[in-house]
Amino acid sequence: MQILEKSGLEAWKKAKEMKPEKVISLLNKKGLAGRGGACFPAGTKWEFALNSESDKKYVICNADEGEPGTFKDKYIIINNPETLVEGILIACNTIGAKHAYIYLRREYRYLEKNLTKIIKKIIKKADTDIQIDIVLGAGAYICGEETAIIRSIEGRRGQPYYKPPFPAVEGLFGKPTIINNVETLANVPLAIIKDDWNPNLRLFSLSGNLKNPGIYEMPLGTSLKELIALGKPEKSIKAIYFGCAGGCIPFNQEWKIDPEFINSTGCMLGSCTMIAVDESQSIVDIVTIIAKFFEYESCGKCTPCREGSMRILSLLEKISLGYANMDDIKLLEELCCVIRDSSLCGLGQSSTMHILTALKNFREEFEEKCRLR
Repeated sequence: MQILEKSGLEAWKKAKEMKPEKVISLLNKKGLAGRGGACFPAGTKWEFALNSESDKKYVICNADEGEPGTFKDKYIIINNPETLVEGILIACNTIGAKHAYIYLRREYRYLEKNLTKIIKKIIKKADTDIQIDIVLGAGAYICGEETAIIRSIEGRRGQPYYKPPFPAVEGLFGKPTIINNVETLANVPLAIIKDDWNPNLRLFSLSGNLKNPGIYEMPLGTSLKELIALGKPEKSIKAIYFGCAGGCIPFNQEWKIDPEFINSTGCMLGSCTMIAVDESQSIVDIVTIIAKFFEYESCGKCTPCREGSMRILSLLEKISLGYANMDDIKLLEELCCVIRDSSLCGLGQSSTMHILTALKNFREEFEEKCRLR
């Protein structure tokens, strides 16, 4: 696997000899995009921070990985922490930061001891005074959002805030900050040192009704048939969920896993989380379970998400239990659109995508529940 290859600090040495602008130019040329879900060019984000004048700058590695069904970052931290740490050092050196934080989800705290050991080892070997600290999150899904991470590290409640200013201009402690996830930063040294580095390779977290779930490294453009076959389905697959926030599509063997195509279906590929759902599962039940998750994880800051998530769950439970009518489905759809269009951050904005796409692709299952009355 490409993601498991190591630079042995050769990329760090090469980056130190280059001007920051050259490092950024190289990453943009290589096509390194963010792997946290937004796919924003890493080099462009770094450039904003580089050009922001400040006495201090920071780098944050997002290792919170709170999206249900996602476990690729854990895989990297376990199997190739050296390259991750090297990527963080390169990011710091490029934008002029002397301090970095790894925001590690609390469920991964058993990885902290070894990761701390690797950090000390790599920093000593790299002969640098850059400081990397690990901050344990408290299991809050909202802290996957970049401004909420900033608030959490500052010791405040993990809630998002309005942008602009963007973190690359005014972030942690009011200073320019770049935030990249684990997979993005682990790819930085490989993109710098390897001429044959492939920007289209992605780590897919594959789970669901499968006999062989796990992490699979595949290029974008791979067919759903090929990827799902690796997981060895137990029964016929009828739907694919892209985590909880990315929505769902019917399983079409010929469809390609491509961000633009997935977006065209009303879904979002995001961090390449794939949950396979077979024909024995009720889409209505799955949607209700996910709605419970979002209702629980709403940070409560904005009214659409805070109040809307509770109302949505109430409607879905009514439908799931067979007490609803067709008007309830219509109301559910309207409410989802309001929450999507008026919530403050990405959590609220994407919290109804799984419902809207399920209604679009599996509406008959919702209507069937309403006919039970």
